[in-house]
Parts: sequence; C-alpha cells; structure tokens
Amino acid sequence: MEYQGSDQTLQATVEAIVYVADEPVTVEQIAIALGGVSHDAVRNALRALQEKYRSDEHGIEICEIAGGYKMFTKPEHHETVRRFVKELTAPLKFSMAALETLATIAYRQPVTLPEIQQIRGVDASAAVKTLLDRKLVTTAGRKSVIGRPILYRTTKEFLKHFGLSGIDELPSIKEFEELARAALGDILSSPVSDASADAGSDAFGDALPEPEPDDAPPQAVPETAKDSDGA
Repeated sequence: MEYQGSDQTLQATVEAIVYVADEPVTVEQIAIALGGVSHDAVRNALRALQEKYRSDEHGIEICEIAGGYKMFTKPEHHETVRRFVKELTAPLKFSMAALETLATIAYRQPVTLPEIQQIRGVDASAAVKTLLDRKLVTTAGRKSVIGRPILYRTTKEFLKHFGLSGIDELPSIKEFEELARAALGDILSSPVSDASADAGSDAFGDALPEPEPDDAPPQAVPETAKDSDGA
C-alpha cells in the first residue's frame, strides 16, 4: 500500500517518529510504520528535516548514529543542558578502572578477559561486570583457543553514549577520554585504577597504548557469536 500523504505530511510524521523513539530508528523501521512508503522517500524526508534543524532557531538536531536516526541537543547547548540534567538525575559514573577496561574492549574487540588483563596489568573481572550491567559491552561468542574464553565487544548503547555511527569512527585515545568526560559524567572524580596510579597518570592513555598506524582494524565478530544487541 502506497503512502498517500504530501511531502510536508511525510516530514512531520517522520519527525514525530524520530522524536518518540528511545533508540536510533532506522529508515526501514520508519517505512514499515508508514505502511509502505519507499526508503528513498523516508531518506529524503530525513535529509529535509536535518536541513531544517540546522537553523540557529532550533536547539536540537537529527543525527545519524548507530545505524539509525535520533534527536540530540546541538553541541553549543551541551553545557547548559548538562547542568540542567545533572540537577535532575545523577550522571553515569565509572571508576577509572572501568573506563580503562571499556577503552581496551573498544579498541581491541572482540577481546577476552585474559587479554584485557594482560593489556592493563590488573584484574579486570569487576570492571567487565560493571560494563556488562550498564550494557556498554556484551559477549561475542568464545575464542577458539584452549579454555575457549568468552569474547567481549561494545554495544549499540556504547555507540549512543559516545555519539558514534560505528566502531570505525573511534577517535584517538586522548579524544576518547574527552568524549568519556562528556558522555559518562565527570569520571575523573572517581578513584583511579592501580594501573593508572602506578603510571602516575590521571588518564588511561598510559594503560592502553594507542594502536600503531599499521595495526589491523578491529576484527569482525565471529559468525557463531551470540548477539542480543545487534550492534
């Protein structure tokens, strides 16, 4: 069944769908909700809305993120909105150990717990559990080695928190730290890990060296991996 509304009506409907969606909504999901409108028509409506929200008279924008579209406040309003939200709810806070572990998983995924601990030099079991509980990482099958240890990788929730469309957009380690401050709250007020304390650093850069330029990109998740997030 073809969608019968005008272009203006289509834009308004797409805008409403993106607004109410808790998760980034895909072109396909919008097309299905509209009862058969073409994917191209939905994309055109989204582009028109993105152009509309670029105007200074709007404080929000529609961004393509984690495979879909979602509304966000514009960067120039982040600090004001963050202060407002901070008064309403407590921000996500992590220990430096958890943040270092998250960075290790993000840049080395899929990666096992023994590999994480070898990189960081400390036990990471508690940090991994915290990240699993917060749904920032998930399991990705088992590695085909002795003992078949569980593999871990990041999730869609991770992409949303850091404003990334995909893992290939991961910034440098230093930039990642700055994103962590903004997305996860003032994490540097939390206790630092043993690894950072030993290194005399207030960041996780010393615990996780930045990959060399000729390093291979993050490996694909094995086909046998069990994935409940679909990221």
